[in-house]
Amino acid sequence: MQQQSEGGLRTRLVEVGVDLVARDGVEALSLREIARGAGVSHGAPRRYFPTHQSLLAAIAQQGYRALARRIEPLLDEDAHPRAQVYELGREYLAFARTNRGMFELMFRHDLLRGNQIGLREDSLRLFEILVQLVARAVTRATTDRPPAVVAGALWANLQGIAQLTLWGSLQLATQTEDVDLLLRTAVEAHLPTPPRSEPTTC
Repeated sequence: MQQQSEGGLRTRLVEVGVDLVARDGVEALSLREIARGAGVSHGAPRRYFPTHQSLLAAIAQQGYRALARRIEPLLDEDAHPRAQVYELGREYLAFARTNRGMFELMFRHDLLRGNQIGLREDSLRLFEILVQLVARAVTRATTDRPPAVVAGALWANLQGIAQLTLWGSLQLATQTEDVDLLLRTAVEAHLPTPPRSEPTTC
C-alpha cells in the first residue's frame, strides 16, 4: 500500500471511508479506522487530507455524486414534471433509507463545515435539478412564488420526511408506515394541481 501513488492512496482512503460509513455509520469514521482499513499508519491520511473534516468531506462528496447519478436521469423534457418531482422524491427517500450512514454524513454540517473540496457545488447541483423540475411544474394558477423558493420548501419537506422516518418518529406520530403517502402529500402541497378552468402544459 505504501507504494501507491499519492492519487491512488488518496482514492483508497476515501473508498475505505465510504465502505466504513455504509457498514458502521458516521461514528466509525475516525482517522485511525480509515487508515487501518487502507493499510497505512494512522498518520498517513494527514499527507492527503490536512484535517479530519476534509477527509469526511471527500467521503460525503461520493454520496452526493451517487445520489446525483440516481436523480439526473429524471431530467426528461418529455415526461410529466409533477411526476418527475414525485420520482425525485422517491429516489431521495430510497437513498436515505438504503444509505443511512452516508445520508447522515452528507448533512452533518457540523462535521463538514469549512471544507473547500467542492461539496457546495455537488449539493447545489442536486438542488438545481429540483428547481428545474419545479419550474416546469408550477404555473401562475398554482403559485406566484419563484421556483427556487418552492423547490427549497419541498426539499426541506423531503429532508424532514427522510430524517424523521429514519428515526421512526414520523411513523409514530402519523400512525402510518406508508412513506409514499407522505411523499405524495408533500408534493401535492407544494405543487397543487391547477384549477381545471386554467390552461396548463403539465
